[in-house]
Amino acid sequence: MEHALTIQSLNKIFSTQTEEVIALKDVNLQIEQGEFITVIGPSGCGKSTLLKIIAGLDTTYEGIVELDRHPIKGPSLEKGFIFQEPRLFPWLTVEKNIAGDQSLKNPSVRKKVDELIQLVKLEGFETAYPKQLSGGMAQRVSIARALLRNPKVLLLDEPFGALDAFTRSHMQEVLLDIWTKNKTTMIFVTHDLDEAVFLGQRVVIMNPRPGHIKAVLPIELTFPRKRSSLSFQEMRRKVLNEFERVEDESYTVGAGI
Repeated sequence: MEHALTIQSLNKIFSTQTEEVIALKDVNLQIEQGEFITVIGPSGCGKSTLLKIIAGLDTTYEGIVELDRHPIKGPSLEKGFIFQEPRLFPWLTVEKNIAGDQSLKNPSVRKKVDELIQLVKLEGFETAYPKQLSGGMAQRVSIARALLRNPKVLLLDEPFGALDAFTRSHMQEVLLDIWTKNKTTMIFVTHDLDEAVFLGQRVVIMNPRPGHIKAVLPIELTFPRKRSSLSFQEMRRKVLNEFERVEDESYTVGAGI
């Protein structure tokens, strides 16, 4: 299978007036076309930094980051990015937020926007404004907007972190439904272990000081998944055991032991 994304020997250093901080060190990862990857790790391990580099929002690094064998040199329509906050234009309706700078009078744009509204289950809210939407609905608009130009990779930086538990669970189902239908390559950063196991085909566990990949665990569960199932709980324990080892090592390094 073709590698959608290749990361080799990636290093990222933040320089301040007093010191240099190694944010990422020797990160190596290959992601297949159409794969759903989740990334977890302690705060400060470089998860969001890694996502920004893949998005082309940060280009000051050492190493190789390629999409379809082409170096990532900056932002492009091939990469969609979903932030924790929806970041919608408050003066635009749902359909106009999704269309962005494209005219809804264009039949092909109109058709695509209508399809995306149906995909993210927002029928009936086409002409609603962001202030009239719940947090989950607003985030669905963001996802639809990112999918408008058919990105090869969709990058999601804790997109459901600000939502309540019920809405978050519903949004996870919506996202999986979108992924199942579109097969867009997805890289999803989260602090939530259950979310990582529920969504990902593989879970990437990162370690801080400096940030690097500690483990990549395949989630050998079929979709749809049930959190209450024995197989899910067993897989969750497996990932949790690895994650706790990462946290223990992080504490040891941080304490200087």
